[in-house]
Amino acid sequence: MSILTVGAMQLSLNKTNNLNYVINSIESFCNKHKDVELLVLSELAVGGPGAKNSEHSLDRYINTFSDLAKKFNIWLIPGTFYEQDGDSVFNTAPVFNSNGELVTKARKLYPWLPYEINVDSGNDICIFDMPGKGIIGLHICYDLWFPETSRALALAGAELIINPTLTPTKDREMETLMVRTTAAQQQAYYIDVNSCGDQGCGLSIAADSEGNILHQSSDREDLFTIDVDFDVSHNSRVKGYMNLGQNLKSYRDNSFDELCSLSKKIHLS
Repeated sequence: MSILTVGAMQLSLNKTNNLNYVINSIESFCNKHKDVELLVLSELAVGGPGAKNSEHSLDRYINTFSDLAKKFNIWLIPGTFYEQDGDSVFNTAPVFNSNGELVTKARKLYPWLPYEINVDSGNDICIFDMPGKGIIGLHICYDLWFPETSRALALAGAELIINPTLTPTKDREMETLMVRTTAAQQQAYYIDVNSCGDQGCGLSIAADSEGNILHQSSDREDLFTIDVDFDVSHNSRVKGYMNLGQNLKSYRDNSFDELCSLSKKIHLS
């Protein structure tokens, strides 16, 4: 285990067609921050929202961001893109390693209904291992509102959870509270990157495995770095949250099967 330096880019974006600005911002940031090993952008940073008839499909940008990852010798999550797969369209975050290889993709598990009615739900969690660092979990925006998704990532070994977000709405402050709570519940670092400008309202946030705020952005463009110490999150899980509660161990040893079955009986109009 060792420290991982993560770069987060809360960019001031237009509603769509941000490719050139995104590329220039990545290049400028990487030239300035030579120590960054993983770089993360916000949800739909390049193309903006609107899956129906979108021109900004993932396949158009694979080579562009692969080349950037390789050029700067970084792991790169360049936000998310719409991805066509048969008759389905997913909101997908690609992950490139420092050799420019596409190592995995996260598909948004919970599209924000009723606004993302043209987006299909992913059905697999996404984790990846950065050699010599640790296991990282990745989910997207509204997935934060479903604690089961972050719990699944944590149980799969993730000690850092990354969440590219596009939130322009008044519930953003509540999401920042959820980030801190999720970090404490799952005993994992959590980095949530929003956009600002015409796309989002900012307030990106990073928390450590005890829910302490490591960085909190305003509503303006903010490019920042976070040092993730995997030993800290690992020790939290071994010794307990603040050397107290054993969250994940308790859940592991009592899976609440009956409660899970009861949840299927919830009726919502």
